[in-house]
Amino acid sequence: MLSEPSPGERLAAALRRSPIHVDPSIASALPGAERRRLIAKFEKAPAPIYVVLVPLVTGGVWTDADQLATVVHDRLGRDGIFITLREDSQDLTAREWGGDHQARDAAWAVSLDRAMDDTPLAARLSRVADLIISGTGKQEYDRVSAEIDRRSKARREANRVGEHRSVEADGDDGGLALPLGAGAAGLAVVGVGGFLLWPRRRMASVRREGSGLLMPRMVFATARRANEDQLREQASHEVIAFGELLDETAVPTTDERARALMTGALDAYQAAGKTLDAARGVPDLAGVLVLLDQGRDAFASAQAVANGDPEIPPVPLCFFNPLHGDAAAKIIWRPVGSRKSLRVRSCRPCARAVRGKETPDVLMDRRDGRDVPYYEADPADSVWAETGYGQLRDDLVHRVLRGDAAPR
Repeated sequence: MLSEPSPGERLAAALRRSPIHVDPSIASALPGAERRRLIAKFEKAPAPIYVVLVPLVTGGVWTDADQLATVVHDRLGRDGIFITLREDSQDLTAREWGGDHQARDAAWAVSLDRAMDDTPLAARLSRVADLIISGTGKQEYDRVSAEIDRRSKARREANRVGEHRSVEADGDDGGLALPLGAGAAGLAVVGVGGFLLWPRRRMASVRREGSGLLMPRMVFATARRANEDQLREQASHEVIAFGELLDETAVPTTDERARALMTGALDAYQAAGKTLDAARGVPDLAGVLVLLDQGRDAFASAQAVANGDPEIPPVPLCFFNPLHGDAAAKIIWRPVGSRKSLRVRSCRPCARAVRGKETPDVLMDRRDGRDVPYYEADPADSVWAETGYGQLRDDLVHRVLRGDAAPR
């Protein structure tokens, strides 16, 4: 009896019939006429282009864009450019085998380009194909990145100017208040009804969970596999994404608690940018993600409170290695050589290791020519060791803003 083909084999079979496969659940996003036009354009490309559009969801068959592309490439047995959706978003990403045609840069450029926001999927795929055909994917990615960096730098400079922010009440609008230095692209506008009016747009790097906007959990799956340069690029992308989220999302400001949470989110964003600018290695880059995670938690709670809902309890990142992602487990842990036990939160694999009297997968820091667990570094020289990436103290953002994370 023949066995049923695997999901990867079914997708490979579909690509042998047509270079574009769209899952039936999202078929309306790319009508047949658009597919035919794209296929005609693909014929001009320097390498075969395959488009595989299937949902990527936690717990599903496909959870990771790289996993999907790799499996389909292996089952298809053909080299080329494989374009898929990114995890937890409608943005495009690309991987290629058998050459370097700047496909990933082309997909990133289209995803980050404001001019492509809210354009149909067919238009974004067509633009990616144009960049691949012209060989200008990296050039366009550099242009878009430079533009975003200019906006981000201007926003951080504005934040620094307003570091000692004050709150001014507007008696005519029911006690509205605006944190100073909140941003450079239209943040400082107060509207009727107590809202900060920021234009709404699609944010590719965030997703809704409950009533808040959180950092995609796949960020950490990618970060664990990244080298330092890749992690720096990823951290930079997440800083930009969170800055634009703050810059372009309306949050009511009449509630004192919502206002305080929003200020906390802005502070965390500023601290993340400051840390990224001075980051010397993986521990600092992990700190950027921790600060962004704290900022997104505060932002989600600000939205919840403004809507009359309870605050959303923050979930820190793994104490032993923030790149592991959410700290879903609460444990009591005693450091080697110490009689004092600490209550910390960690990812489940690290929690299992501790409970099994094994050493968890700890983030290492380079100190005096040798690698040591980050928490064994001199607290006077490491804000991450001093605060346990924010788990041992609740003033991590404040310490970073005052310069504790700066090179000594």
